[in-house]
Amino acid sequence: MEQLPTMQLLVAGALGLGLAACSGFRIFVPLLAASLAYHFGYLTPAPGFAWLGTWAALLTLGTATLVEIAGYYIPLVDHVLDSLTTPASFVAGTILMTSALPHLDPTLRWTLGILVGGGTAGLVQTGTALLRGASTAATGGLGNPVLATVENTMAVGGVALTLLLPLVAAGLVLGLVVFILSRLRRWRARRRNIAQQ
Repeated sequence: MEQLPTMQLLVAGALGLGLAACSGFRIFVPLLAASLAYHFGYLTPAPGFAWLGTWAALLTLGTATLVEIAGYYIPLVDHVLDSLTTPASFVAGTILMTSALPHLDPTLRWTLGILVGGGTAGLVQTGTALLRGASTAATGGLGNPVLATVENTMAVGGVALTLLLPLVAAGLVLGLVVFILSRLRRWRARRRNIAQQ
């Protein structure tokens, strides 16, 4: 097995982490970006993930990306998408993280993919789903298209930043994870206090 310098492994991990986090905002945007990067040779996929750079994957992911982005602008459909995308973001995050880690032992690669990639994507998606629920409660759903635009921008901008400056993107993702965890802790404490009253 070929050994990569530590810096290359760090950059590969940062790419996987950044793309996985973006799949918490929109599942198919980072998958499409990874597909394009693998197809045109900008990135090299891990063994077993060459399929992600095929024309079939590009066309499928491109179509899915358009449908997903449009769906979040349709009332009620956005909530259906949130219920479907929460588990799907975990899968996408796992794929994105695992495919970005070439030259690692497969067991380690998949472990990192599931725990770090899937966990980060699932956490970001949970945060956006809770934010959408709060937006619906506060605005009757009128604020949801604005939230959808912010999420789309975060997904596209996050993917671009990850591909151009992966270490910076990974640092921002770590900050986002800490922020979401702190907000979730406060939300749970508030619910516990309400239940005890």
